[in-house]
Amino acid sequence: MSELDFSQVSWEELGNSTLETLQMLGASALFTLIIGLPLGILLFLASRSSLTLMKVIYIVLSFIVNILRSVPFIILIVALIPFTRSLVGTSTGVLGTIPPLVIGAAPFFARLVETSLREVDKGVIEAAQAMGASTGQIIRRVLLREALPGLLAALTITVVTLVSYTAMSGMIGGGGLGTLAINYGYYRYETAVMIVAVVLMVVLVQLLQMAGDRLVRHYTRK
Repeated sequence: MSELDFSQVSWEELGNSTLETLQMLGASALFTLIIGLPLGILLFLASRSSLTLMKVIYIVLSFIVNILRSVPFIILIVALIPFTRSLVGTSTGVLGTIPPLVIGAAPFFARLVETSLREVDKGVIEAAQAMGASTGQIIRRVLLREALPGLLAALTITVVTLVSYTAMSGMIGGGGLGTLAINYGYYRYETAVMIVAVVLMVVLVQLLQMAGDRLVRHYTRK
């Protein structure tokens, strides 16, 4: 086995790739939260409703969410190339990677949100209803507050999943550490570059997980 040659590593390019990964991660996580949280709340409310319309909405939304969750991300990102190109003008780079990241992660996060809300004590919800609280007040003052630790844990899991998604996007020139690892480590056999890129992604995941766990513990104690 040949020795690793770390002189192959362009630290400037590595820094740029890390920045691209953080940009993709930050933007996609933000839009995933904006879309996935309301979707998860709607799934929860529709699943508990006795109205026929809400039951139909739940069946339709649940079907769509399950389909998007079941498609492997590498296939999803390729299938969405025409849509992505029409939406943002490109299907490569940081900008072209964000739409499929959001479409892949938002349904996953929405289902986690629904599961977290199901863990809220029904007695607390019924007490709020008995006091005349509106649906909006129950969502803001009961559901979200009571389920906050679970929601933070769900967000942490989703963001960590997005890190792996950004790496997979490197297969189609998505940019970031994934593209760097594939272009140099796979195509050019520069193993040192690939190892450094992988180590950076592992460190990023560990930092995100530790930050998420700390937030969960903080709000659980409250």
